[in-house]
Amino acid sequence: MQFSRWIFLCLLIPILWVSDHSIAHANAQNKLLILGDSLSAAYGLKQDEGWVSLLQDAFVEKNIQVVNAAISGETTDGGLARLPRLLEQHEPTHLLIELGGNDGLQGHPINKIRSNITTMIEMAQQRDITVYLQQMRIPTNYGRRYTSMFTDSYSELAEQHDIPLIPFFMDDIALDKSLMLPDGIHPALEAQPLIAEFMQNQLEPLILN
Repeated sequence: MQFSRWIFLCLLIPILWVSDHSIAHANAQNKLLILGDSLSAAYGLKQDEGWVSLLQDAFVEKNIQVVNAAISGETTDGGLARLPRLLEQHEPTHLLIELGGNDGLQGHPINKIRSNITTMIEMAQQRDITVYLQQMRIPTNYGRRYTSMFTDSYSELAEQHDIPLIPFFMDDIALDKSLMLPDGIHPALEAQPLIAEFMQNQLEPLILN
């Protein structure tokens, strides 16, 4: 009888933890939707190892729910196409746009990138959703003019729409090969907690302000 009770308790504890976690999500007053690419989609890792999942864990007690809508290979075209359904489905209070890197790597026109991001920002703002824009960067081998125009677009869009520009979370990570996957583009497992901490420090004061 005692053994059976012990087995019951062992099975019940995880269920209670999941239930508490779900209740915390359901009661969260702030819901952050992250619309991103492979840098936020835990590329090459398990989903619970990625920085977005780690950020959610850190935000549980802060009454902030995080919804990860990042997918590998996403462009601003794809993000714009998916955003209306995501807003309807999740009804976020805050939106982080972490897109454009793949556009830049594919040499998409800067004006098209800017137009797509502008439409996403305005779409969210029309629903009274607070928007944050993630600074993005691409390698310098795309030419000084294109690279500069790409990088500057983010600060210009943030200023134009009066929204916070979040510094690129890969700036320091990318300089340390031990924190990068062999492809030299994506952050490794060891980098995920560092990115999560950086993003928490950037986002938490803004969301809870």
